[in-house]
Amino acid sequence: MRDGKDLILATRPFAHEIRWKSWWHVFTSLVVLAAGYTVVFGTDPWWSRALGSLLVALTLGRMFVIYHDYLHHAILQKSHLAKGFFTLFGLFMLAPVSIWERSHNYHHAHNSKLYTSSIGSYPVVTTEKFLSSSKFEQRVYLFIRHPLTIAFGYIFMFLYGMCIRSLVNNTGRHWDSIIALILHVAFAVVLVLFTGWSGFLFGFMLPFLLVLSLGAYLFYAQHNFPGVTFADKEGWTYASAALDSSSHMKMSPVMRWFLANIGYHHIHHLNPRIPFYRLPEVHAAIPELQHAKTTSLWPWDVVKCLRLKVWDPVQQRMLTMRELRRAMATT
Repeated sequence: MRDGKDLILATRPFAHEIRWKSWWHVFTSLVVLAAGYTVVFGTDPWWSRALGSLLVALTLGRMFVIYHDYLHHAILQKSHLAKGFFTLFGLFMLAPVSIWERSHNYHHAHNSKLYTSSIGSYPVVTTEKFLSSSKFEQRVYLFIRHPLTIAFGYIFMFLYGMCIRSLVNNTGRHWDSIIALILHVAFAVVLVLFTGWSGFLFGFMLPFLLVLSLGAYLFYAQHNFPGVTFADKEGWTYASAALDSSSHMKMSPVMRWFLANIGYHHIHHLNPRIPFYRLPEVHAAIPELQHAKTTSLWPWDVVKCLRLKVWDPVQQRMLTMRELRRAMATT
């Protein structure tokens, strides 16, 4: 059984795009996205427009994963057309290149590393650290990981976290967040003026709420699931962080298409240069990658992930809120 560096080396033959396939996936995704917007703005029944909103949201989710692959240099490098398109798409999705690239690359380099993994990811502290924190710090920590905060990822993760907070912290470096916010508001105003409040609701608010809620949850559950492990700097390795601290989220074929195989997240963390459309191929070809820790989008698995709060290094597992309260009662 290969592990560590040998396993990473085994994935390298797959870390090459098939150029026409990359463009094909971008083009077909845009066609489906256009179909969704056509339903939203070209039909009258509210339920039809709601279905169109759902289609738009899911397809934007697919496009976001493709955008994320582009920034990992997995697809369409040295293409001026791709660079221009994905730069605009990042602004449209409130995830400008300067912010997403910096925070996400840091996340890959420090995934599941205690005390340094919270940049570009959800914070995780040990039981001891949580109990020694002030009441205010505890509330902030629990608020960030609260299911409602994740559900409103549009507001807390993208609008505030990606754009407003980054802009306030470093305006010179993240000037593109200003453009993202201006374009976002302008898009909303144009929809209200030309399509009315119903167009704003079905063409803007619902799609963004749905896709960014899903995106925030995926980002959470990919590294916060039953069986996940966290390590100190001394015991941390890149390969173990990928295989033990990144989930294989099992999905239906339909959801695998809409989310561009992001469920194979353990493989993506092992080698982010593998194009999304080759991840199933890697999974089938390398037996060591077929035994990853799993979760899913079924409600019971979502609840199991959302219940996790702090890391207990003694028990080597995440504790639930109920278990955390017991620990707090004994201190």
